[in-house]
Amino acid sequence: MRPDQAMGRERERGMATHKPRILIADDEKNIRFTLAHALERSGYEIATAVNGEDALKQMAAAEFDLLLLDLRMPGMDGMEALREAAERYPGTRVVIVTAHGTVENAVEAVKLGAADFIQKPFSPTEIRDLVAQILDRGNIRTEEAHDYATHLALAKRSINQRRFAAATAYVKQAIAADPGRPEAFNLLGVLQEIDGDRHSALKNYRIALDLDPSYEPARRNLSRSGEPPVPGALNLG
Repeated sequence: MRPDQAMGRERERGMATHKPRILIADDEKNIRFTLAHALERSGYEIATAVNGEDALKQMAAAEFDLLLLDLRMPGMDGMEALREAAERYPGTRVVIVTAHGTVENAVEAVKLGAADFIQKPFSPTEIRDLVAQILDRGNIRTEEAHDYATHLALAKRSINQRRFAAATAYVKQAIAADPGRPEAFNLLGVLQEIDGDRHSALKNYRIALDLDPSYEPARRNLSRSGEPPVPGALNLG
C-alpha cells in the first residue's frame, strides 16, 4: 500500500469514529442534566456550562460541533454569548433554548446564525431528533438536493453560515418542490423580515397559515408582526 493510501484510510477511520461534541449552556441544573442524559444516549460527547462566560471559556479550550444555548442566564446572557460565539467560532452551530417560546431579539439571533429554536419543556426524543437533523445537514451535498426536505435543510445550514441570500434561494427551491407545505413559506418570511422586507414577510406568513391554519410558527410571526402588535418570537418552525 502506498503511503498516501494509508494516510487516506487513517483519515477515513478518524472521520468514521468522530463523536460530535455538544456544549450545553444553561443556568438550570435540571435542564443541563436532562439534555446531557438525552444526548449521551445517542453517542454524543457532552460538556456543560452554567452561563455565557463559562460557555465561551470552554469553547476557547475545545472545538464543539453544536451549542445548545439558553438565552436567560445570570452574568453574560445567551444573546451576548451568541454574539461572541458567532464572531469567534463561526463553525459551531447554535440552537437557542427558550423557556417561553419567545425570543425578544430573535431577528438578531437569526442574523447571527441561530437557525433553530427549541422551547422548554421538551422531551428527550424531541431534542435528540433536532440535534440529529442539525448535524446531518453538514453531510448534505448540494448536488443531491432534489426534494423539499433537502432544500429546507440546506436553507437552515446556510443560515447557520450566515449566507442569507443562499438560504433564500434554497427556501424558494423547497417551495417549488412542494408548494403545499407551510414551513418553507414561513422561513421565507423570516428571511425577508431580516432583509427589511416586512410587506413580503407578512404575505408569506399568511400563505403558510392559509396552507395550515394550525401551523403555530406562522401564526405567531403574523401576530407579532401584524396589527395590533403582539410581542413574541420569530419562529422558524
